Amino acid sequence: MIPIRQRALECKDQEKINLFLEQEKTGFLGLADGNTPYVIPLNFVWLDGAIYFHGAAEGRKVTIMEENAKACFTVSANLGTLTHPVPAKTDTAYMSVMVFGEAELVVDLDEAVKAMQKMLDKYVPGYYEHALSSSHVEKYRSSLGSRTAVYKIKALDLSAKENPIQIEKLFYNGKTQHHESTK
Repeated sequence: MIPIRQRALECKDQEKINLFLEQEKTGFLGLADGNTPYVIPLNFVWLDGAIYFHGAAEGRKVTIMEENAKACFTVSANLGTLTHPVPAKTDTAYMSVMVFGEAELVVDLDEAVKAMQKMLDKYVPGYYEHALSSSHVEKYRSSLGSRTAVYKIKALDLSAKENPIQIEKLFYNGKTQHHESTK
């Protein structure tokens, strides 16, 4: 792993990283299609040290993963702009995590159901009265006739960075440099 250049921004708090990955809604799957980058936004869950996502069992993403399973999954959150009287020191509060590993099809039905149930619990908590059935995961077909497949990326390496919010520096509409404290 290439070390983070700005070590002061590195987050090593695994509990904070786990919470961030459990709460954020969108991640970006990065793949290499030959010598062309391919990045797509996805819903996901963080479960047992792996990123899980689902999609059609066919298509460009699947073809790329079959040819080269190496993957990077990035999740980030912009927490606001941090102002400073010196323009070059205006900054962004954020958290980001990059998970590196190999994308693989989840073939164990119980594991796929567990991941899909966690996804439902994350995106529509309390909506369904009953837990997801294995037969639904096994038999579901999209409107295009494609089977749904569940994939995972075990975290072989992970890096996280954060620039925490500083409330007194947080930008809001109408704020000007004259609002900055002169301390």
